[in-house]
Formats: sequence, structure tokens, C-alpha cells
Amino acid sequence: MHRSIADYAMIGDCESAALVSKDGSIDWLCLPRFDSRACFASLIGTPENGRWRIAPSDLEFTSSRRYRDGTLILETTFRTATGSAMLIDFMPPRDGIANVMRIVVGLEGSVDLDFDLVMRFDYGRTVPWVTRIDRDTMTAVAGPEMLVMRAPVNLHGEDMHTKGRFTVSADERLAFTLLHQPSNQEPLAGTDPEATLADTEAFWTAFSSRCPEVGNWTEEVRRSLITLKALTFRPTGGIVAAATTSLPEEIGGSRNWDYRYCWLRDATLTLMAFMDLGYYEEAEAWREWLMRSVAGDPAQMQIMYGVAGERHLLEWEVPWLEGFRESQPVRVGNAASEQFQLDIYGEVADLLAQARTGGLAPHPRSAALAHSVMPFLEKAWRRPDDGIWEIRGEHRHFVHSKVMAWVAFDRASKMAADIDGGENYAKHWRRVADDIHEDVCRNGYDAELGSFVQAYGSTALDASLLHIPLTGFLPADDPRVKGTVAAIEQRLLRDGLVIRYDNGETGDGLEGEEGAFLACSFWLADVYALLGRFDDAVALYERLCGLKNDVGLLAEEYDPVGDEMLGNFPQAFSHVGVIITALNLARAKGPAKERTDTNGQPVA
Repeated sequence: MHRSIADYAMIGDCESAALVSKDGSIDWLCLPRFDSRACFASLIGTPENGRWRIAPSDLEFTSSRRYRDGTLILETTFRTATGSAMLIDFMPPRDGIANVMRIVVGLEGSVDLDFDLVMRFDYGRTVPWVTRIDRDTMTAVAGPEMLVMRAPVNLHGEDMHTKGRFTVSADERLAFTLLHQPSNQEPLAGTDPEATLADTEAFWTAFSSRCPEVGNWTEEVRRSLITLKALTFRPTGGIVAAATTSLPEEIGGSRNWDYRYCWLRDATLTLMAFMDLGYYEEAEAWREWLMRSVAGDPAQMQIMYGVAGERHLLEWEVPWLEGFRESQPVRVGNAASEQFQLDIYGEVADLLAQARTGGLAPHPRSAALAHSVMPFLEKAWRRPDDGIWEIRGEHRHFVHSKVMAWVAFDRASKMAADIDGGENYAKHWRRVADDIHEDVCRNGYDAELGSFVQAYGSTALDASLLHIPLTGFLPADDPRVKGTVAAIEQRLLRDGLVIRYDNGETGDGLEGEEGAFLACSFWLADVYALLGRFDDAVALYERLCGLKNDVGLLAEEYDPVGDEMLGNFPQAFSHVGVIITALNLARAKGPAKERTDTNGQPVA
């Protein structure tokens, strides 16, 4: 079966998420957390690695789907020769119980449906013991975990599957629930699915209804905002990069990574996306997660952490999973967490600065910048690093890394008034920022190319150079910036979309190619807006929004040749781009100008 990443929709409870295919199959589910071992893993394996499918018995059925307005409640409508039925999928916001609910609703005539539940633990490897508790309830146990299935239809075991066939008629409603809990406890009591559905709808509409108008793109922004909320681990405020692991950046290739962690490189734009839409509670929770996670020796600061701030994200391969469309290996954990990247220090400082500008109170740990982080960075900024894209090769003096080191000292100098001895700190940090600025302009710019380059001594380009104007390092109308934008347009565009860098020029230590990186394309649209190229910005933004699937979700990358999404899904950074660029286009002073207009000025 030829599957597409775009065939999936996400449901979630703000602690974990599931992916549901167009044919009614939940093919990915990790419980109780985003990064837990999957109990449904057929997305990156086969049905034998776990899934839950409810779909018409008539193989000639057609389907359409949508999210209920302003929510993460998925409605899939099936049509057959004998009638139509709707499948409502949702995960109620966590109240101490992790569960998935599915309600089948008869619409017209009658529809025969097949039920196929394949319960597996440990990423599809462990087959549990399944026990019937009563007429409607069964449990599946393996080691510390237990799933509890409640179904109002007759089910039976067959070849390690739980199967059944039932009929739904017009106006009939049948509710199914799957609950996860520790296996040493008695099965927890279920909740009323219909009442829980109403509560879930109220939760999401209360959240999404606060989204303000954003020009012509309010609905795009609202859907991306819901997606970001769904990728947030509510107990801590951490936001995962995506709900999945190992969805490939090239079909059949090896660029398959685990994205169920929280990256610092996303920090500032994510914060601004929430704040500029008025979601200060979410912005504050994100800032608090970050400040807890990075606490400690600045030399040990990581580029990513677990949803609760965990540091040990050991990467290993899962040999029993064949991968999405045979893209191997499947990986769990992420070794890039051990890399050295200078840009994260700039992200932390920029997040704190933008939080202050946006109206949040100074963070009580801001003084740590003066006494710990900045002294370390004052020495470390001269070192080569792994760069924003986690290149698995030799360290280099990446221009973006140096620019973000400048951001750290620039923003710190503006926040110095919040700490004792601020005036002296401000002067010193401004001198260091000026030194970095001079170093980058001398070593990171190629006059012959008329462009900044990826790394000192290189002639390769990099989409991260777009952050030179976006961070205020140089104004957008500086001739060197304009030359860099022109060079990126000439060398890094693929069918109008931006790739991160040319693999042939960069030598990133990995085999194969990858698609256009959608966040980079949003950055280009943002730079167009700063340059006053409004028509170009709108055209690129609408092109990017046109790449969404039928329920408004984006992956990490896009293959303009194969015309399909690539990479983990849905991708938070792509949806941050949807929000940020819309704000830049719809407002006289969007996030891009907010970041650049304070260049050299104290934070309010």
C-alpha cells in the first residue's frame, strides 16, 4: 500500500498524540507521553506492529474528513453503496487518564464496518496477553503497561488481532474507548464518551476562540495555533518538534530522526507566535520550561531536551520496524542532543528579551545570563560548532552560529538594566557584540559572490543566513543582505521552495538528499516583507499554505518533484512559520519588525 504522510491527521490530549489515516486507522500512538514507547507503530512498520482500524467492510467506500471547527476533534465520513457513517476521533484533555475515544455515527441507510485492533507495546515488538473482563471490556497486559478496551459490539481474537464486524444505521451512535494505565492497577472506570466529547469540544473552542483576526489568514493561523497547543506537553509547557519519529526526509533514505523532543532553536519564534496572538499563559509556560531545562553549567547546555527537560536522549535503531515506505533505519532518541551549537545561547537570550518586550515580567533567573552564560559564551563564540542543522561531520565556523552569538550579547546588553551592575554589563556586552559583528562581516561575507556564506572559508550558501536581517544583525536593505537573498533565490530554491543547503556543497556526513525545508521558506517570505517585497511575500506564503493537507497540517519538508510531504509530522516549526509570516503580512509591525526595531535599544 502506497502511503502518504499527508494521508494522516493528528488527535491529541496535550500530553501525547495519535495519527489517524484517511481510511480510519490509528497507525501511531504513544502513551502516556509523546516520547513513550509506541503501542501503535504501523506508521513506521506494518499492521502487525500495532494499529486500530474502524472502516467500512465495502472496500469501494469513499471518505472525506475535517476537524470540527476550532477543535482537534476529527470527523471522517464514510460513504458506501448502502449508506454513510461518520467516525469521530478524539483524545480528551488529560485528567489523569490517557485514552482515545472513537464514536461511530450512522448518517444515512446502514453501513457495515470492520473492527481490527492490533495492540502491541515497545514500538510494535511486544504482543500482550489479552483478557476479557466482561461483555464490553477487555485488557491487554505486557510488563508494566495495560490497555483497556471498551466496545459495545461483539469482538473476538484472531491471529493476535482483536476483530469484529458490526452495522450502524441512521441516527445510531456506538462509542469505543481505549485507555492506558499501569498494569498493576485494577482497570480504571471509563467516562461517558458523549459527555467527554462535549467537554473536549468546549476545551478546544475556549482555546481557539481567543485567536484574533489576522488579515486574510485567520483560519490558517487558528489551525496552526491549535496544532502548536496539541504538541505542547501541558504538565511542563515543553513543545515537541513533531509527534513522530523517523518519517523520512527522503523516501527510502536514511535521514530519519526522532522529533518527539523540544528544540531550543524554535524557542523565540514559538514564544512570539503565542504572545503576538495574546496567548500569554502558553508563552509563559514555554519560557518556564526552557529556563528549567537549561539550568546548570552553560557548557552543558543542550540543543534539545525531553518534554520535562530530560537530558539523556540516547539514540538507537529499531531493527524490527521496516520504516515508512521502507525508509530505514527507524531511530528512537536523538544523538544530536550531544552536539555543540552556539546558536542556542542566542535563542535563550532572544527569548528572554522578546518576552520582556512582549510584556512578560523579567525572569528571576535572568541574572544567570550575567554570572554564568555570558562569561562562558564570551570565550566559546570563537569555537567552531555543529551548526543549526546538526550536521554530522567536522565542526566549522558557521555564520549563523556566530550571528546568534551576536544576538546573545546584543539582547543581553539590552536586558542589563534588570540586574545589579547593569550599566557596566551593558557596555561590556555591547563591545563583545561589536567584536562578533566585525568578525562575521569580515570572515562570513564573500565579496566575489556578493553574499554571506554558510561557514568561514566556504562558498556554500545556507538558508539560515536569512536570520541576518530577521534578528537585526544587519538591516534588510543592507546591500550585503540583498545580495545574500538574491544568491539564496538563485541557488537554494527548488520549484520556488527553499532547501536548507546544497548537500553536494556542504558535505553533511549523511547519504541521500532531502526535500525543501518549509520553515526556511517561511523565513524567506518574512525577509521579503522586511524588504517591502509584499507581493512576493504573499505569493510565497500562499504557496506554502497550499501545501497543507486536507485538514490543514504540514510536515517538516516538501518534495516538489514527488509532490508530497516529507519528514516528521505535524511539524511545530512549520506551523510556527504559518503564524509568524501571517502576522508579518497582516500587521504594520509584525514579529520580524518587533525583533529588528529594538536593535541597539534597551528592552522595555
